[in-house]
Amino acid sequence: MAAGQIKANPYLALSLLLLVYIFNFADRVLLGVMAMPIKLDLGLSDTQLGLLGGTAFALFYATLGVPIAWFADRHSRTWIVTIAITVWSGFTALCGFATNFAQLFAARLCVGVGEAGGVAPSYSLISDYFPPHQRARALGFYSFGIPIGSALGLAFGGFIATTFDWRVAFIAMGVAGIIIAPVFKALVREPVRGGFDVNVPANPPRFGEALRVFSRASPRFG
Repeated sequence: MAAGQIKANPYLALSLLLLVYIFNFADRVLLGVMAMPIKLDLGLSDTQLGLLGGTAFALFYATLGVPIAWFADRHSRTWIVTIAITVWSGFTALCGFATNFAQLFAARLCVGVGEAGGVAPSYSLISDYFPPHQRARALGFYSFGIPIGSALGLAFGGFIATTFDWRVAFIAMGVAGIIIAPVFKALVREPVRGGFDVNVPANPPRFGEALRVFSRASPRFG
């Protein structure tokens, strides 16, 4: 598809990126909604439940964001987002099949790995779909994924938990995300990098150079 055709549908791309972000947060909050049924079913302690809700998810989510963003500067962002959706949705579904703490902890670790690959490439795609004077509005629209996704996870999780059980909620949410992944890849094309910008370097900076720029830009206290 030609660059002109790609740029002709920025709102379709933005809408699908928003949908992906909604599922990103819905899957994230689902465990909190299901905490008590999971605790009772698997016989977990409060410590184990706390590890599932925090450490299991954050361990890789917090550390893989920067390397994945570096990778997205050099490779197809639409493929990265598609793979990320598939990974976190697949392991969200697998959470519903866990029979003990270790299995559920491992599945939540992998959910964090997948979700780490969703946001940074999305920001980059939005920046190349919209010119500078429209980016703040586009990114603001994209940010609606946080409250919408959180509300969806709470409402959907609560409904499924009372109607069926916690396992069905994880499986249903995961399968829905897996279905969205190929639709996203089919409809969202890779835009021209820096097509709306000037003085874009021919090659992305090295990882070490990016870290040095980030460290200089970070606020210092004390």
